[in-house]
Amino acid sequence: MRIGILTSGGDCAGLNAVILAVVRRAVLGYGWDVVGIRQGTHGLLQRPPAVVPLNDYVNNDGMLRLGGTILGTINKGNPFHYPMPDGSFTDRSDEVIAGYEALGLDALIGIGGDGSMAILRELAQKGGINLVGIPKTIDNDLAHTEYSVGFTTAVNVAVDALDRLQPTAASHERIMILEVMGRDAGHIALFAGIAGGADVILIPEMDYDLEDMAQHCLNIRKRGRNHALVIVAEAIKTDTGDAVISGHDGQKARYGGVGHWLAEKLGERTGWETRVTVLGHLQRGGTPSPRDRLVASTFGVHAVDLIAQGKFDRVVAWQQRRVVDVPMADVITGPRLVDTGETMVSTAIGLGAYMGTPPKVRKTAKTV
Repeated sequence: MRIGILTSGGDCAGLNAVILAVVRRAVLGYGWDVVGIRQGTHGLLQRPPAVVPLNDYVNNDGMLRLGGTILGTINKGNPFHYPMPDGSFTDRSDEVIAGYEALGLDALIGIGGDGSMAILRELAQKGGINLVGIPKTIDNDLAHTEYSVGFTTAVNVAVDALDRLQPTAASHERIMILEVMGRDAGHIALFAGIAGGADVILIPEMDYDLEDMAQHCLNIRKRGRNHALVIVAEAIKTDTGDAVISGHDGQKARYGGVGHWLAEKLGERTGWETRVTVLGHLQRGGTPSPRDRLVASTFGVHAVDLIAQGKFDRVVAWQQRRVVDVPMADVITGPRLVDTGETMVSTAIGLGAYMGTPPKVRKTAKTV
């Protein structure tokens, strides 16, 4: 048996731990060959395909601790709608499938988010590829899994930032605002906000009122504290309902800057000095957390076992403290939003954090 593995979409901590787990289970458990495909599907467009043999990595325990991905990754260049130098688009999916076939692979493991998996599944259905998916996204917004690879490391980075911002906020009597990633869902902001003791937690799934938020900060001052911590997901809207866009990646808007907008508004309403920290890609890099290593390792082993069982078009998932597998079609239906009635939200509010209110009309969040 000869299997391939690729990473696709944005990088995150824990990807190399997945690769190591796949190699060890496939080589030590089944005696298979494992081939790594470089730069996601882009590697399959090269002639010859850009690959690296992975069997020799079976003893590379440093990969468990290594951030990023040794295979490289790409978050643009949909092969079904591939951008050309002249600005046009063309379908190069047949070239990707031909590249896969040239490698003589029996199955493919794709590590990615819902967008990457949707593309990989379409390729698999068109080309007859035996595909198994492993979920990774720092936003933790894939349906039917409680954890995705990369999430807890991103949360740890955000909590560490809040821990470092609190002393300087107290020293200078300021409101410190931390802007974190969260394109569609506010899981990072919510988890880090609770663990880091934020006084205000803003997520895309909940509406807020600037006056109420400012009064919340003023009430903190009345109780005798001279500072406040605010954490905000990058995708929250302004008071006019607009997202703050910092640029574009191809056809996709890139969020960023809402923390600075919020700082100005809160400063005007409270009279407090405000400062902003935007974590950005710091949340993606670095050594993976122990939980991310654990999740990555269990996902990798289970993905290989699915191939051995002949079970394809499946995605491994974490549910109720164990690894399961679910239909890939159920995972690529859109982001898993924060359920505004869940324990984490009620906990944050119970601890005294301002979160706003759930919208009166909101598309139902996908749950595991």
